Amino acid sequence: MLTQLLTATGVLALLTLVPGPDMAIVTRRAVSAGRADGLRTVAGIACGLLVWGALTAAGLAALLAASAGVYLAVKLAGAAYLVLLGVQSLRRTGSGPAPGAADSGDSGDSGDSADDALTAPARGGGSAWRTGLVSNVLNPKIAVFYTGLLPTLAPPGLSPAVGMGLLVLVHVLLTLLWLSSYVYVLSRAQRLFDRPRVRRALDRLTGVVLIAFGVRVATATS
Repeated sequence: MLTQLLTATGVLALLTLVPGPDMAIVTRRAVSAGRADGLRTVAGIACGLLVWGALTAAGLAALLAASAGVYLAVKLAGAAYLVLLGVQSLRRTGSGPAPGAADSGDSGDSGDSADDALTAPARGGGSAWRTGLVSNVLNPKIAVFYTGLLPTLAPPGLSPAVGMGLLVLVHVLLTLLWLSSYVYVLSRAQRLFDRPRVRRALDRLTGVVLIAFGVRVATATS
């Protein structure tokens, strides 16, 4: 049983480390609003995994994975949410003061205003925790993963419910560890991200990445 659990943990770790929408969303929040917002987003993502674990235990995730209509609805909703977040990031790149504004009036005050505009948390997307939760819950791929691959990794000798519950908890812990560490790394470079040009470039990059993930989710065949 221990060998099977270690194998399952390794598979889950590899899947967790693969860059995806969760990492893009965490990057967006951590860079735009700092470490605390990034960690709240990570917590929301972890709660989303717990929701999927509960739905799997109740049999609803299997129903979603088997129903083409419901799966399509959730898939399109999740894709639209990612695209919305991406558009918000792109719109933020033009929210700073116009070129030359820092040279008019009191240069010190104008500079502070520019920094405030660039470092302000993203508005319109709700709290960081809710952003992480919604983006994860609207990812139907997790339903397919939890009902397809995860049961094959469950340690023998345990009931299906206990085995699945254990693996979901392992997945949540790995996600928390990895994404929290990633937020910490981003926070160490916060001074770099606070530079207006760097902030705009990152907003553009994360916006494009989120939109690309949204399109990928929408066009995925399964």
